[in-house]
Amino acid sequence: MNTSMLRTVIFPKLLLLALSFFSLNAFGHTIEGGDASFVEAIDGPAIGPFIYLGAKHMVTGYDHLLFLLGVIFFLYRPKHVVQYVTLFAIGHSITLLLGVLANLQVNAYFIDAIIGLSIVYKAFENIDGFKRLLGFEPNTKIAVFVFGLFHGLGLATKLQEFDLSENGLVINIISFNVGVEIGQILALSAVFLILSVWRTRSSYLRHSFITNTALMTGGFLLAGYQFSAFLLQPPF
Repeated sequence: MNTSMLRTVIFPKLLLLALSFFSLNAFGHTIEGGDASFVEAIDGPAIGPFIYLGAKHMVTGYDHLLFLLGVIFFLYRPKHVVQYVTLFAIGHSITLLLGVLANLQVNAYFIDAIIGLSIVYKAFENIDGFKRLLGFEPNTKIAVFVFGLFHGLGLATKLQEFDLSENGLVINIISFNVGVEIGQILALSAVFLILSVWRTRSSYLRHSFITNTALMTGGFLLAGYQFSAFLLQPPF
């Protein structure tokens, strides 16, 4: 099998395998282990560590990254990537800060199910599903911003699992959000580079439908997994 065939056949299959792995490990996207112990023990400002935690959380946050992969899949110019990612960042920054600082209580499973559906939405839009089946095209920029709000709530629920000290809380949450942005830039830079290389091949447009279908399937699996957990959680 030559290199061209490898790119043509293997890439979509690898994406499907990755989506299946992420779906089966849907609860792995959290703060745990030594990071969890640190968060619970901190008392006072800790800018550096919280920036690190935010960056690490975003880089390992496959649900956020899969959504952003859908967002930038057909964006060829860096300035357009910056525009959409900025809208997403503004949205999730608002609800991350508001969720934690104002103690906005939301069900983590329900929010994560919506995040899964945000992946479905963007992949469906990428294959012209709205235009072909429903006869209209939604405003992508508004959608990215709104889904950014839900992604921010998802981030907030992870921090709300801990008994955070009020001492230095504002600085620490802002630092965490800065870290999230840094992690997002790093991860998206790598994804955009890979897409840029793939776009030079004829297999890119030829397999864009199956790739986005795989992305949509992964979103449905994530949403179904989280919504099932929401329905099965014990009553308070």
